Amino acid sequence: MALIVTDENYSDVLNGDKPVVLDFWAEWCGPCRMVGPVIDELATDYEGSVVIGKVDVDENSDIVAKYGIRNIPTILFFKGGMLVDKQVGAAAKSVFVEKIDNLL
Repeated sequence: MALIVTDENYSDVLNGDKPVVLDFWAEWCGPCRMVGPVIDELATDYEGSVVIGKVDVDENSDIVAKYGIRNIPTILFFKGGMLVDKQVGAAAKSVFVEKIDNLL
């Protein structure tokens, strides 16, 4: 299961020693509901090597504003606390796997 990331804990998550993948989503977003199960699978697949989290855009305006999230789902990929890649919109699991593998 993906980690719940909020305005309060995101800086701790990003400053850890592992790469981070954040899924920006909302309950009302159809494409987000398609991507959600894939994100949860990836969290299980990469447990221990990559932190995979979900950010509810309706409840966490600070992090949404910080990264200029305008469309959801948006998935951001971080390495060493720095944003290195992103995926806007729904995509196949293989797209996410390739991007995550590039972080490792």
